[in-house]
Amino acid sequence: ALPARAPAPPQRAPRPCQSGEHSQRTERTERTGDCEMPAVSKGDGMRGLAVFISDIRNCKSKEAEIKRINKELANIRSKFKGDKGLDGYSKKKYVCKLLFIFLLGHDIDFGHMEAVNLLSSNKYTEKQIGYLFISVLVNSNSELIRLINNAIKNDLSSRNPTFMNLSLHCIANVGSREMAEAFAADIPRILVAGDTMDSVKQSAALCLLRLNRTSPDLVPMGEWTSRVVHLLNDQHLGVVTAATSLITTLAQKNPEEFKTSVSLAVARLSRIVTSASTDLQDYTYYFVPAPWLSVKLLRLLQCYPPPEDAAIRGRLTECLETILNKAQEPPKSKKVQHSNAKNAVLFEAISLIIHHDSEPNLLVRACNQLGQFLQHRETNLRYLALESMCTLASSEFSHEAVKTHIETVINALKTERDVSVRQRAVDLLYAMCDRSNAQQIVAEMLNYLETADYSIREEIVLKVAILAEKYAVDYTWYVDTILNLIRIAGDYVSEEVWYRVIQIVINRDDVQGYAAKTVFEALQAPACHENLVKVGGYILGEFGNLIAGDPRSSPLVQFDLLHSKFHLCSVPTRALLLSTYIKFINLFPEIKGTVQGVLRSDSQLKNADVELQQRAVEYLRLSCIASTDILATVLEEMPPFPERESSILAKLKRKKGPGGLVPDMEEGRKERSTDVNGGMEPVSVSNNAKTTTPSPSADLLGLGSAPSLNSAPPPASGASLLVDVFSENSGSPTALAPADENFSRFVCKNNGVLFENQLLQIGLKSEFRQNLGRMYIFYGNKTSTQFLSFSSSVMCPDSLTSQLNVHTKPVDPTVDGGAQVQQILNIECVSDFMEAPVLSIQFRYGGTLQNIAVKLPITLNKFFQPTEMSAQDFFQRWKQLSAPQQEVQKIFKAKHSMDTEVTKAKIIGFGVALLDRVDPNPSNFVGAGVLHTKSTQVGCLLRLEPNTQAQMYRLTLRTSRDTVSQRLCELLCDQF
Repeated sequence: ALPARAPAPPQRAPRPCQSGEHSQRTERTERTGDCEMPAVSKGDGMRGLAVFISDIRNCKSKEAEIKRINKELANIRSKFKGDKGLDGYSKKKYVCKLLFIFLLGHDIDFGHMEAVNLLSSNKYTEKQIGYLFISVLVNSNSELIRLINNAIKNDLSSRNPTFMNLSLHCIANVGSREMAEAFAADIPRILVAGDTMDSVKQSAALCLLRLNRTSPDLVPMGEWTSRVVHLLNDQHLGVVTAATSLITTLAQKNPEEFKTSVSLAVARLSRIVTSASTDLQDYTYYFVPAPWLSVKLLRLLQCYPPPEDAAIRGRLTECLETILNKAQEPPKSKKVQHSNAKNAVLFEAISLIIHHDSEPNLLVRACNQLGQFLQHRETNLRYLALESMCTLASSEFSHEAVKTHIETVINALKTERDVSVRQRAVDLLYAMCDRSNAQQIVAEMLNYLETADYSIREEIVLKVAILAEKYAVDYTWYVDTILNLIRIAGDYVSEEVWYRVIQIVINRDDVQGYAAKTVFEALQAPACHENLVKVGGYILGEFGNLIAGDPRSSPLVQFDLLHSKFHLCSVPTRALLLSTYIKFINLFPEIKGTVQGVLRSDSQLKNADVELQQRAVEYLRLSCIASTDILATVLEEMPPFPERESSILAKLKRKKGPGGLVPDMEEGRKERSTDVNGGMEPVSVSNNAKTTTPSPSADLLGLGSAPSLNSAPPPASGASLLVDVFSENSGSPTALAPADENFSRFVCKNNGVLFENQLLQIGLKSEFRQNLGRMYIFYGNKTSTQFLSFSSSVMCPDSLTSQLNVHTKPVDPTVDGGAQVQQILNIECVSDFMEAPVLSIQFRYGGTLQNIAVKLPITLNKFFQPTEMSAQDFFQRWKQLSAPQQEVQKIFKAKHSMDTEVTKAKIIGFGVALLDRVDPNPSNFVGAGVLHTKSTQVGCLLRLEPNTQAQMYRLTLRTSRDTVSQRLCELLCDQF
């Protein structure tokens, strides 16, 4: 029969049976009205429609079906054209036939006006069929849309609840922009009017929700927003359920407008949770009172932080405790519907507990409850328990409680039949890992990797590599783990993983000899994965001399071992091995002839691959003509890599996508210990950018991983190489006011994450020279859904337009899920300026228009050129700039720790040259620079005097222009 896109008229459910098995009434009222629809008489059975459907089903072939349909279409067309006095029943019957034919896949090009005429009927069944036809067949560009809108307006103003419901259902089902423009202002009035019936309120709330999702810019926020919140107090639970859905969606975008809903939601939830199943008879589902409404209220509360009011907070805590207590009670029914409804409320309550992350007792209880589900016979419950525990592991209050279930999770990894459950078990092991259990978890994940499903092997490899590095107290264990990883799952070890091994080995002197010995032994296996050859080639080329004293690993043995793998490798790996060979000539002069013989062979000098041929020719000539000293200089050991975030973490984040990430537990807890890998906790940098790393063929002598977008400056204490890229910046999906919380961070640096919310991450990479600058803006889509109509523009205040020229290059209008696009800004400083331009971004996500405005960190100091000066020149110039208007001085309290190295780094990052041994007091900092604009150049001298005892600074700036002195002082003071 016909698929009812508009909800069918509901019927009153009977009271619960005497045995109390369950109430037939569920919360379908969220989707349907509660009014009693007119009874359908026998004459409305449309026998002709039933006969036609039967004929179609009895057709023996497609041709017979088409013939019968064409015959019926001809009959209907003649009836519509010839019989002007066609009654409502006949119109309804023929329109129904057309609708059925359309649903069979045939085009319908007539009958629309007859369907519109049915809308003006006073009979419910005729009007219903008219609305059904309109909802399915009429598009928003139809010429009939004005007539349809007039009919809908008449029904909305009729005050007949049945007709009002039908019209509201039609608006929601069509949901077009034209419908929103016509009715978005009327529906809120119907929703909050005092005389509107409950069934109509439900339909109005859900209709408004639909329009808000499709055309949020057309749904006006007004005085009705405060009144709709009070629908949470409505006596009719169907109205409350529909209103909760609407308020939750609106509160996600405008939390301030609806914050009063928190207290009402808590009160309503409390009444539901504490009620007996007989109190809410019409809304009790298998002994669970109003489960759908409970879930929606709990989701609404997740839009806000814990209530500040102690009474409300206490009442909410009492509700959550009651839900947890009920989970421990024996089931009141053996039916699966009872356990499903009960568990739905429980899991949503646990989600709220995790979201608030403020009640240790509730968090631990939630963890224990989930622990019971880990061994439940129901697969879905085990999956949900593992998923929720991943999030619980990020809380400092419940992390230890999660760790107690490690054996159960490991067992699930080994015995679960469902691959999705095993994947969640891997996620949970990753989440609960810390220094106390890292070796056990890594060992278990390596064991599982040998038999793991191919679909999740790469993800497990990434996680093992991250955990091995992050929690490596002994880096020999790290090297062993990664080499074992390559042995077990070499095909799934991405370039990021083995690049990272190289970076760590080069940066740590204490592990280099062990790494060389270990890879040499690993390469002796008859079958080696190519990734192991790459690691071995690189490490032996750098540190093979550390094991050359042993006759079993002499220089010639090392060379022969590597060259025995050469013919089995791909071109990039061969290119890397050629680089290793030339390095051997520098490390081991005694095998120079052997290496040159290989380079001189026809297979190298006449290689079909131009990269290999060029390397062989150049390396051969280099080894022949260069002196020992020059060769030693050119082929010296690679310097340590700069401190940067781990590209493996960024790759894992891209792979998992938004919402699928396990937070970084160790860094996420509030009380953090000293990093045993060599320093205090690393700088937290959030990075969703794709890190580009050149292939070995693009790097003649080394393995240069290109700096990623947000590489942080190395901490003074020499922090661990691993930096947390999972830090989340809270923010609403739509930020309308210019976001400037990260603005001050960019005064003394040019690269980093400027803005991040649940949907989008904006990263910057800038370079400035004299009065010109170039800024690369990276837009990262954190979701799995495309951004459509993506556009960005730079807006300058009126006063700034004559002082700063910003030219933007267009950006790609479509950003795929998990992808990143780049935009380039060219900047010219015309004269000194005070304000900053604003970057405005617009895009459509899931049909919703998103607007984001971010303050761009283009500040006056970016156009500095550092100037080196002697002490004599400095003080001579200092005295020349002695006029009162040329000097600005400010004494201020230190906001951050007064670390000398950090202060130096900030002054250099500000753009001036840091002058040593100029100030008589060695604890003071002195700098000099020239500010370049198109119209002029302004010299600048600064002096920063710290007082560590008083935790104060005195900053003095002298320039030839007073406005410049003032602005630079404001910018620099905020940094200390």
